[in-house]
Amino acid sequence: MIEQLNTMLVDLLGPLGPVIAVGFLGLILVLLTLPVMLKKQKDPMDRLKADAQRGRTTNPGNPEAAALRRKAGTDKLDKYAKFLEPEDQEQLDGMKLKLLQAGYKQKSAVRTFHFMQFALGMLFLTLGMIYALFLAGDEITTRNMILSIILPGCAGYYLPKYWIERRRQERIEQIEAGFPDALDLMLVCVEAGQSLDQAIIRVAMEIRAGYPALADEFEIVAHEMKAGKDRITVLKDMSERAGVPDVSSFVTVMIQSASFGTSIAEALRVYASEMRDKRVMRAEEKANVLPTKLTLGTMMFTVPPLMIILIGPSIYDIYVNLNGGGL
Repeated sequence: MIEQLNTMLVDLLGPLGPVIAVGFLGLILVLLTLPVMLKKQKDPMDRLKADAQRGRTTNPGNPEAAALRRKAGTDKLDKYAKFLEPEDQEQLDGMKLKLLQAGYKQKSAVRTFHFMQFALGMLFLTLGMIYALFLAGDEITTRNMILSIILPGCAGYYLPKYWIERRRQERIEQIEAGFPDALDLMLVCVEAGQSLDQAIIRVAMEIRAGYPALADEFEIVAHEMKAGKDRITVLKDMSERAGVPDVSSFVTVMIQSASFGTSIAEALRVYASEMRDKRVMRAEEKANVLPTKLTLGTMMFTVPPLMIILIGPSIYDIYVNLNGGGL
């Protein structure tokens, strides 16, 4: 029976008929297993939330109070949280931190990230399978078929990770570039008589056009301070979200200034001067690397054409003389 089935598949789909049938069967089994894996047990808290929502609907009470009790939008991926979020708490916290540093502050950012990995991986895998089965022709080898299916799937799976890492690096570079200017503005505001909280708000407004990522961080700090959160905790959270050593050093300076009771303006003045010097050193470092890069470019794009121009005619004459001598 197995030999008859194998012969039938070879007659219908060609020499790779059994491989195609096994791959298609595996895809069907994966699609059938997904609903079982993604099925979420009913949470008893959902019933309590539904009862509370019905109570607010039947007894709205004060309109202003009802407006304050707006229903928090539940994410569509909540029921797949167990499947889309890592079970290890340390790994989950690390992924949340990386997404925060990339600028994604939503509560469902981790779920969305893993969903995009799964969706793009399956999409590219399906496209690779379609290409291998219908567009590559009958003469494609088993090795090329596997590569044409697996490689797009891996590319789709790692594409969100590459995007997040790129966004994170761009955001870190933007914060590093704008932090010295922000410190200078903060120093001016503090010396003008404003408190640190007011200075942070003012700096966030002023640098919004040039450095929106840094402005967002300062606005978060200002809102958390207004909400009554401890200043030291707020500053530590900011350094963790930014992921920039300069911001971490600034937070350390502010904490030490508050602990020892020294002047914040004096601490800002000294640290702002250090940040300006560090920015100049960073620019000088890039300038010192430039000659090396130019040398490599010159060797790659100038020397080969020059060698062709100088040696090419001689090689041609030698080739012609050899052919003429052979005749």
